[in-house]
Amino acid sequence: MRLIDTHCHIDVEEFDSDREEVLTRARDAGVTAMIVPAVGREGWDDLLGLCERETDLYPALGLHPVYIDRHTARDLELLAERARTAPIVAIGEIGLDFFISDAQPERQLELLERQLRIAAEVKLPVILHVRKAHDAALAALRRNPVCGGIAHAFNGSVEQGQRYIDLGFKLGFGGMLTYERSTRLHRLARELPLSALVLETDAPDLTVASHHGERNSPEYLPECLQALAEVREEDPEFVAETTSANAVEVLRLEAWK
Repeated sequence: MRLIDTHCHIDVEEFDSDREEVLTRARDAGVTAMIVPAVGREGWDDLLGLCERETDLYPALGLHPVYIDRHTARDLELLAERARTAPIVAIGEIGLDFFISDAQPERQLELLERQLRIAAEVKLPVILHVRKAHDAALAALRRNPVCGGIAHAFNGSVEQGQRYIDLGFKLGFGGMLTYERSTRLHRLARELPLSALVLETDAPDLTVASHHGERNSPEYLPECLQALAEVREEDPEFVAETTSANAVEVLRLEAWK
């Protein structure tokens, strides 16, 4: 089975001591491509360099809403420049997070909309981080249409999921599916169409149940696949093939084919 991890922060310092070993184990587990989204300008150069060296890693550049106090107007200018010149597959990780303290929703919304406009200008999909803000994010997307993307770690309602799908988005599911207590997430993964789902780990965060309390890793993506297949009562190979094709479609990963 060929799997695509559509959201993996393999560039961060948590992997500095054993990144090559982790990548080897992930590849041995069938993970043949990983999307590596940025969270802030300070990490862009290292991220791009890593993805240039490792040809199965695909970079995305963006300014994450959780770190809004770090981002500047100049960062947005540089993002627009890099989006036109760097070999990236998406603008991301961007979005809205109204769950954090001192969320500053107006500033977050302005940051998101400016990045959506950049994505529209360069005709790239986006990778969205959204917590407690799906209706606001969907409204922003309607005001600033883009050529699709991925709603990462989707945890909204079935109705909200369908609204993302109608806008050309896929919905990311990962390690939280592996927990028995995640009954609401199981229902979402079962009721939403498989044609709109993609797999992800969000490593080093949101780890699978078998490694609870530990660092997450792209090598655990097969466990996310198995959980999704079990919830949907579908063949794992079929789910792997479909979710990978979904990722290729929305991110236009022609080289992966």
